[in-house]
Amino acid sequence: MQSHLFWLVPAASLLALGFAAFFYTRMKAQPEGTPLMKEIAQHVREGAMAYLQQQYKVVAIVFAIITILFAWMAYGLHLQNKWVPFAFLTGGLFSGLAGFFGMKTATYAAARVAHAASISLDQGLKLAFRSGAVMGLVVVGLALLDISIWFLVLNFFVADADPSHKLLTITTTMLTFGMGASLQALFARVGGGIFTKAADVGADLVGKVEAGIPEDDPRNPATIADNVGDNVGDVAGMGADLYESYVGSILATAALGAAAFSQINDPVSGFKAVIAPMVIAAIGTAFSIIGIFAVHTKAGATQRDLLNALGRGINLSSVLIFIASFFVLKWLGLPNYAGIWGAIVVGLITGIVIGKATEYFTSQEFKPTKDIAQNAMTGPATVIISGLGTGMLSTVVPVVAVVVGTTLAYCLAAGSWHFSPASMSMGLYGIGIAAVGMLSTLGITLATDAYGPIADNAGGNAEMAGLPPEVRMRTDALDSLGNTTAATGKGFAIGSAALTALALLASYVEELKIAMIHAGQKTMDVAGEAVPIISATLTQFMTHFEVHLLNPKVILGVFLGSMMSFIFCGLTINAVGRAAASMVEEVRRQFREKPGILKGEDKPDYARCVAISTLGAQREMVLPSMLAVATPVITGLIFGVPGVFGLLAGGLSTGFVLAVFMANSGGAWDNAKKYVEEGHLGGKGSPAHKATVIGDTVGDPFKDTAGPSLNILIKLMSMVSIVTAGVNVAFTLF
Repeated sequence: MQSHLFWLVPAASLLALGFAAFFYTRMKAQPEGTPLMKEIAQHVREGAMAYLQQQYKVVAIVFAIITILFAWMAYGLHLQNKWVPFAFLTGGLFSGLAGFFGMKTATYAAARVAHAASISLDQGLKLAFRSGAVMGLVVVGLALLDISIWFLVLNFFVADADPSHKLLTITTTMLTFGMGASLQALFARVGGGIFTKAADVGADLVGKVEAGIPEDDPRNPATIADNVGDNVGDVAGMGADLYESYVGSILATAALGAAAFSQINDPVSGFKAVIAPMVIAAIGTAFSIIGIFAVHTKAGATQRDLLNALGRGINLSSVLIFIASFFVLKWLGLPNYAGIWGAIVVGLITGIVIGKATEYFTSQEFKPTKDIAQNAMTGPATVIISGLGTGMLSTVVPVVAVVVGTTLAYCLAAGSWHFSPASMSMGLYGIGIAAVGMLSTLGITLATDAYGPIADNAGGNAEMAGLPPEVRMRTDALDSLGNTTAATGKGFAIGSAALTALALLASYVEELKIAMIHAGQKTMDVAGEAVPIISATLTQFMTHFEVHLLNPKVILGVFLGSMMSFIFCGLTINAVGRAAASMVEEVRRQFREKPGILKGEDKPDYARCVAISTLGAQREMVLPSMLAVATPVITGLIFGVPGVFGLLAGGLSTGFVLAVFMANSGGAWDNAKKYVEEGHLGGKGSPAHKATVIGDTVGDPFKDTAGPSLNILIKLMSMVSIVTAGVNVAFTLF
């Protein structure tokens, strides 16, 4: 009976994709507004699709090269499973599809949301949110479909007389398509982030500060590029990002479940542990759909009312998964199912705590962001100083939440309040399933995130099309809410990345086990004793490879991992700076050479600005992405397994804290600007407004390029290490 529960996974994927199609069709049936609104939307749509086509060409070349290398390692050197090249490709393909479908929906939805907002705030909210739900449901639907197909294919083709070893082979092979998803997500986040922030900074600095024209004014040559950037960075990039987070948490937990029960030779419980995260994700998808229909508001709603409307849908989905997951685990009959359910609950609560903390530090409803805005009265320098300080302080709650959540999840699943070697496998499984719990309602939490860029573009369309001021007020309210929900979504992604990366560390050991067996080894030396590899514990592997803090290789790896986070941020922020400088010069040139633009007599050259952002993003996104792939391989070749463990630990600890700091600083700066634009401290055009605009431009690459890319970086380095574990076993210089 328990095996029948697996079929909930493909069923849920089809349900999610079906409702995504339903919401997309309903959105397309809504009126797009005036002819000018349609024309503006078409410009944005064409620019976004043109950029994505260029990005996918570059990504396709990179994927082709890496696939050839994997094929050589698998079929030539026999260092890894022969399914790896194919799994890697499908991971990248599905991740790219998730971003593409979400972005296509967003580009069609923006003008329709602007038109709906001209009728009522509630209609604008529901249309924007359900258009964002297309992204959420496509991501979870494609992820569960990919997982279902690979599990069935590998279960059919992998021939192994030992059921426990077969489960290990299946789950560790499936982790490979997580690497494909992570690499595609990194390209999407970095490239899209560079594009959107170059356009945003150029539009703000020259348009708002120098020329004194409103945001999204059609006279600004960079405004179309800015709206295109919202779609390619905040929608397509975010979709690919959370697709890989979702997939990574499920697959890492499945691999740990197979490993935990292979050590005691219990394949029946191992199978239950493998499908448990998949089934929980499946029912979470169904509850996300229920939550989506619960989101609505009233006329004249305040910012807090809008937040409560979105919170109602998320809370309903969370309560339902909270209850249902207990009965699913009980029905599966997993050992210590109550403790494992406790770990899921801990994951849900940890996600909510991180979300609320992010909301507190980034929403203009609360003191930290209001204080940043107040500092604008003394100029941009104090805005930047207070924003940096706020971002640093905002790391406390997420880090403590992850520490407490990880401890509780480990101990509850292990059935012991002691971190003993005997309970380690089940404890790590608990950490993995806590990440699954955090992301189990991703269908709706991602909808609240994708909704933001749609509302932002709707405001831009309303401004450029010259709609009445009350329409722009409504879209500004939706957009401001979107900034907070986007920051909350980034908090979820970063928090789940921390938990998933811990699970992936343990999955790396399991891949080492498979690689050693594949290389013909049956035993390994542990303190002078020959231990069978297939039944060796995690602690015995750590002893065999000398992974401890007194081993210099581990410490050197920690330094390299910590450095990687800063190198990556430095490369991406400088890339935004270079692309933004080109954009600023182009906008100034057009204003200088065509004075009629600012008088409304000449039409700006929007296409030139789109081309500048596209070129900058394509040129700058390759080096950071390739560095993330090459570093674990090189570290493994030089320092072996201990060095890789240090690298991953350093990257995780530093990257997690740095990502929270950057995302929250950027979100707070952005909403401080929105707070002033609402009429506080002098309102639009005042010196305080100009100071907050400068703070926002500093925060743009923080929150939309470097920060959110870090959570992909730490998981991608783990995925690369897992896929190349065979190389670590076969070759090490020191």
